Formats: sequence, C-alpha cells, structure tokens
Amino acid sequence: MNRQIPPASVVYVANADTQDISLFDLGPEGNMSVRDSVAVQRPVHLGRSIVMALSPERDCLYAAHLSGPDRASVSAYSIDPRTGSLRLIGVTPLPDASAYLSTDRSGRFLLSASYAGSKVSINAIEPGGLVGELLQVVDTAPKAHCILTDPSNRFALYTSLGGDLIYQGRFDADTGRLSPNEPAEVRTRPKAGPRFAAFAPGADRVYVINELDGSVDVYPFDPVAGTLGPPVQTVATLPSTFAGQPWGGDLRFRPDGRFVYVSERTTSMLTAFEVDEASGKLTRVDAYPTVRQPRSFAIDPSGSHLVSAGQLSHTVALYLIDAATGELIRRREYAVGRNPTWVEIIALR
Repeated sequence: MNRQIPPASVVYVANADTQDISLFDLGPEGNMSVRDSVAVQRPVHLGRSIVMALSPERDCLYAAHLSGPDRASVSAYSIDPRTGSLRLIGVTPLPDASAYLSTDRSGRFLLSASYAGSKVSINAIEPGGLVGELLQVVDTAPKAHCILTDPSNRFALYTSLGGDLIYQGRFDADTGRLSPNEPAEVRTRPKAGPRFAAFAPGADRVYVINELDGSVDVYPFDPVAGTLGPPVQTVATLPSTFAGQPWGGDLRFRPDGRFVYVSERTTSMLTAFEVDEASGKLTRVDAYPTVRQPRSFAIDPSGSHLVSAGQLSHTVALYLIDAATGELIRRREYAVGRNPTWVEIIALR
C-alpha cells in the first residue's frame, strides 16, 4: 500500500437525533479515539439533519440545525488550532432548515440551501466567525440541496433536486449577493435529482451526484463565464443488476483530485472512481460495503483517511486510502450519537 504519514487530525460528526457533535482524534497511523461530545441543541424533530461547513482557514465550524418547531439556526464554533476543540461563538437564526452549508471562498459569507423551504440564502459572517445579518433569500424550484461558489469566488452553483435544475449565478464577493448568470440554469435529466456538487481540485470541472437515479454527471466549467457545458460523462454508482430505488448520498474528492468517492444509501455502499486528468472522466475502481445509510462522509486533508457515517447504524467507519490505486481499506467502526448526518475533518497545525 502506498500511503504517506499525515499529521494528526480531528474528526467532527454531527448527530441529528442526539443534537450533538462527536469529536475524534485521528492519528497518523489510522486509529481514531473518541475525545468529546459537544451539545448543539436540545433534540427537536428527531430525524432532521444537522449539516456542517468549515471556514476556508479551518478556524471555524458552522452547524445548521433546528432550534425549535419551525425555527432554524446556525451555531458558529471557533476551532482551537492546536487541539481542534470547539468553543461556541454564538447562534444565529436562518430563514429555513438547511440541507447544505458552505462559505464563500473568502470566508466572509455563509451560504445555505433549504430542501424543505425550496430556497437558498446568504448571511454575512462577522470578524471572529459569528454568523451575522441575513443578506439575501432566493426562491428555487422544489428541494434546493446544495450551494457553493466557484474557485474564483465570482460565480455560484446551486441545485434543485425536485426541479432537476442546476442554477448558475453571479456572486458579488463584496456584497455577498447573488444574481442570475446567463443562462440562469441548466436542466438535468428528468427525475435525476441533482443533489450535491463539487469542483474538481485544480481543474475546470464540476461533478454532481444525482440522488434519484444514483448517477454522477461530469460537467465542464467555463471559469470566465461561470457556466456549465453539457455533461461529458454520466456514470452509474450502482451495478446494472440493481433493481431497487437508488438513493445517492455524498460526493467527495481526494485532495489531489485523482480519485472521487460517492456514497449510496439504499445499498450502504461507497464507490471509488479514478479521475482521468485530461478529460475528467471517471473509471470505477471498486465499491465497498459501509455503515448503514451513509448520508455523509469526509476525507482528511492529507487524503489518507476516509470516515463514513451511518444514519441507521449510529456509527462511523474509518478507512485508509491507497494513494496509488484509490482503494479503501477498512480499519474500524466507532459508535457516535444517534443519526449521524454530517462529517468534517481538519488537520491540526
């Protein structure tokens, strides 16, 4: 196995039904040890997700949750750079429940997509990390599921799972406001259900996992216009013999961009793909059984470890990643709170 020794890391796992964040130390040799559990909010509406995002400098963690019946909020935590411990900065209302959080590339704005509310919203982030005033709310077709800015921080993409749409927006990095690009949207295949999107590291491509048909689309991205071209490839994450209802989950790149991984919740599988450097097209490496209903997983900054969270197993599984082949080698499974719905990992400085 070809694997470099990474620095020590900290793993954060958001647990929706116990409304807390589990903290694990991740050692360079691939062993995790539980450290702490940080309360987010007294449980309200079991089964609703907590989603998280890291600031670009990895010094703040944001966790969106329900703070009461029909009340959505985001908690901001500062991260101790030496230990990874969390300190609550404050809690800010959001316009609706969030299915996805991100910051812009400067870390000055928090972007949220609401599946339940069919909208995306943008809040200012104050110096020190507290989420500040609501700047904009944009209505979408049903079930908005993702929003992120491009590497230049001049454009934004956001998805409507129910509308089979990817919206293309211009992003003003001074004011934090969105406006429609031209064209303003890209239509996907009917009933594909575009869920999460990711920009390939160091490349002008966008990869979208589709929840309803279990596929991944590879789009060229024009960094000057901020728009997507027609997909160059659509790959299935499930074998042709699968006869059930696909349920795509998450999509993450290894930091060097050579491999991309996706989760599928009906079969509780992780699938690894190798990325062709020239074309961006994907070649399947292998599929791996994982914890039950893997909604979220994360890869550590060194690209050496993957941690997958099972909503129905209430555990996370730790894998080593072979840097040469992209293969996953399962190490251990660890108990967390109930219904883990999001994972993030930072490297300690």
